[in-house]
Amino acid sequence: MSTATAIAPLTTQDADVLVAAAHQAAEAAGVTVSVTILDAGGQLLAFRRDDRAVLISGETSTRKAYTALQLDAPTVDLVDAVQPGGLFHTLPTALDRPLLFIAGGVPIHRDGRLIGAIGVGGGAPEQDHQFATAAIEALV
Repeated sequence: MSTATAIAPLTTQDADVLVAAAHQAAEAAGVTVSVTILDAGGQLLAFRRDDRAVLISGETSTRKAYTALQLDAPTVDLVDAVQPGGLFHTLPTALDRPLLFIAGGVPIHRDGRLIGAIGVGGGAPEQDHQFATAAIEALV
């Protein structure tokens, strides 16, 4: 008989570390952003928008995190899948809660299990992805 090991969920303390690290990476690049942290159930754990970040970045960061969580994949890897003829072409409009296939959303794993996601919005998509991955690296 095997014993299952419990995986610690994403905590509010983890979320604080993620938000701070993403904002620090963005600030170092001279970019103002919004950062969203979701737990494994898609519930909001943390959100912060820089004072000067564009307003829409709040919405995009949240949708990027939700997309990364639902598909357990970085949104940067999904951009081509929603193009005409792509595997997920109709997915962005098929659900009640819209997904966003723009780089900047990254799932968060602990011991191989999905425990949440981070979304960053406000910079260029590639920058947002870099800020999100830098935040996850800070969590380890």
